[in-house]
Amino acid sequence: MAPPPNRRSGFSRRAQYTNFIGYIAGIAGGLLGAAFLMLAFANPSIFSGLRGAGSDIAEPAGKVAAEGRKAGHGLFDGLAAYFDAARQNAHLKREVEAAKVKLVEFNARTEENRRLKALLRLRDGDSKPVAFAQLVASTAASTRRFATISVGADDGIKVGMPVSSAMGVVGRVLETGSSTSRVLLITDAESVVPVRRASDSLPGFVEGRADGKVQIRLISLGINPLKPGDAFVTSGAGGLYPPGMPIAVAETITRDGAIAHVLADPAASDYVAVHEAWVPQIDAAQAATSARAARR
Repeated sequence: MAPPPNRRSGFSRRAQYTNFIGYIAGIAGGLLGAAFLMLAFANPSIFSGLRGAGSDIAEPAGKVAAEGRKAGHGLFDGLAAYFDAARQNAHLKREVEAAKVKLVEFNARTEENRRLKALLRLRDGDSKPVAFAQLVASTAASTRRFATISVGADDGIKVGMPVSSAMGVVGRVLETGSSTSRVLLITDAESVVPVRRASDSLPGFVEGRADGKVQIRLISLGINPLKPGDAFVTSGAGGLYPPGMPIAVAETITRDGAIAHVLADPAASDYVAVHEAWVPQIDAAQAATSARAARR
């Protein structure tokens, strides 16, 4: 017959011994703990050696745990920076666009200041302009070279008046309307302007080539003394253009002169000044000499 399932431990001597030993071990452990506690209160430094040994034993595990925490923080920081990179990139793009806008505004202001200074130089010249005008249009590819300016007869403009920009001679007025005028550019084949070399007043004249450049021809024949880079200004001979206005710089030397580029390019000139036609002044001595020569 099978033993009942609820047999008590008293029926087994082995179970009794096991319970007894458990009680003894529990009591001994409590007494030992109490003894250690009393010793700790009586002399706190008595277990410092044991604590130090325990710390030494636990040090490698602590290092591993610390490295794990450090790696975890680095991983989380990297993930946060990665997910935040899009926002930072968009912010940087906005800053770059704003800087580009400011740069464009700065360049526009610089260009406007340059134009205003050019107008001041036009106004401060020896001959006071009759009017200032905007260069409305010019021919750049035709065999004839003309320009249109935004002033006309109503502004006191007359045929033959010289036109200049801040860089030099542009041409002369060919036709006038009520509010606009047509200008014959110095690059036109029909244009001839008396000039002199700025360095030594070597005389010559400038003829238009109808290709955007001009031909410099010297009055005196012989060995050509011109060099690339020689600057030429109006001489005032024959009237119309006042003396000393910049006109061209020599580029290619020819047998009797040079091919030069004009300083006042109509394509780069926004505003121009219209001057009175210049009339050479003859002093009293020259007038008396001319009168005596005429009587003879």
